[in-house]
Amino acid sequence: MASARDPRVQSSLLLSLLGELPVTKGRVEIKGKVAYSSQEPWLFAGSLRENILFGRPYDAGRYHSVVQVSSLEKDLEILPYGDKTMVGERGVSLSGGQKARVNLARALYQDADIYLLDDPLSAVDANVSKHIFEK
Repeated sequence: MASARDPRVQSSLLLSLLGELPVTKGRVEIKGKVAYSSQEPWLFAGSLRENILFGRPYDAGRYHSVVQVSSLEKDLEILPYGDKTMVGERGVSLSGGQKARVNLARALYQDADIYLLDDPLSAVDANVSKHIFEK
């Protein structure tokens, strides 16, 4: 039997809350806007900024705050075109940690009432993890 600490159980719970996994008993009800950051980062072919905005209008203050909280500032400095750098299909040009932080930044930018975060710190090092956790 899987325990609550098993990542599959946690992911299943979050997917049930999102309505992506059927509930066999009881019911799930969420009130408010939900943002989700999956355990496996999902990126699309486009710029880093487009992956964070995910179709929402650009708000400079919110965007820069999200980039800072997600610990992406240094990455934007070293990428050839900053946040306009194209990341390729599934983010092929980014490291696992960068993909995870872009995935987290996308969720944070949504300005939701409820944030469902499926282990967003698993692919980042200890210093970055501490920064994200504290911010």
